[in-house]
Amino acid sequence: MTYLPKPKLHHPELPKNDLGYTRRDYEGSISTLCAGCGHDSISAAIIHACYELSLPPHRIAKLSGIGCSSKTPTYFLGASHGFNSVHGRMPSVLTGAAAANRDLIYLGVSGDGDTASIGLGQFAHAMRRGVNMTYIVENNGVYGLTKGQFSATADRGAKNKKGATNQDAPIDLVSMAMLMGATFVGRSFSGDKPQLVPLIKAALSHKGPAFIDVVSPCVTFNNHEGSTKSYDYVREHNEAVNFMDVIMGRQEITVDYEPGTVEVVRQHDGSLIKLRKKADEYDVHDKIAAMEYVQKHQSNGEIVTGLLYVDTESQDMHDHMGTSMTPLNTLNDAALVPGSAALAKLNASLR
Repeated sequence: MTYLPKPKLHHPELPKNDLGYTRRDYEGSISTLCAGCGHDSISAAIIHACYELSLPPHRIAKLSGIGCSSKTPTYFLGASHGFNSVHGRMPSVLTGAAAANRDLIYLGVSGDGDTASIGLGQFAHAMRRGVNMTYIVENNGVYGLTKGQFSATADRGAKNKKGATNQDAPIDLVSMAMLMGATFVGRSFSGDKPQLVPLIKAALSHKGPAFIDVVSPCVTFNNHEGSTKSYDYVREHNEAVNFMDVIMGRQEITVDYEPGTVEVVRQHDGSLIKLRKKADEYDVHDKIAAMEYVQKHQSNGEIVTGLLYVDTESQDMHDHMGTSMTPLNTLNDAALVPGSAALAKLNASLR
């Protein structure tokens, strides 16, 4: 399949970020997905987030597996490192890359088939090991490349385009991510850019395994009445637990006001926002409560979105394993081959 690059001509007055890049500099090739696919909206959100964070494209490594979703890294961050692995094996390839070079920002993109079926074990161990990565699942509940069979995330009772009903229990990836050790967990909808972009920005800024499940309707095979992953169903059953934004490199704005009251706060750009404090505020730091909240609303057919859980004091795989601070490809022979004495000492310690 041929991927066409986007035109290089840019308007001379396009806005630039702190690095001098325009949003066009974070784009990739022209998408070959079906017109209206939710995955393209996720690609646009990733472009927007990286642009606003002023991330150097050459410091980002994007990895994927197999599936419609795993094609999407071609459509964003064209100047970044990229690796398209085999089906379900993206997490282990990313883990190896991260272990060898901690200086890069790792972004893994997968689908519900690539993650919840053949790659379920890989996904679980990446979360358990604390790999410093942002893991995005573009979740449409079907196998789009093989003509619309139910995936492991399809809800019980959901109907496919031909009218067949799914009888199997679904795998809820956000609950599994929390259970397996992810320290940042969120869910969003591909059609909700105001929520999705800040969520991706926060995940990219988080240290440790950050997981985002994005419901992304398949316009060809799973966007009909009876599908629980359709645009209409998600809009009607979306339960947003919070509204968030990410402000980088600014002095902290603090407020102190009583539950049930409203406070007007001036932002860094001079704008004013009104905050209303609720007595029963959702606590994103309570993992057990977050899992209970997700399961409770799921049983009512509601899709909980927003930042669901975060550990602000998390450690990652590098902390656990004491990996090299210097990328392995820049170490000299003396550092990589310490000699027979070091090997003998290591072997003695294992006896």
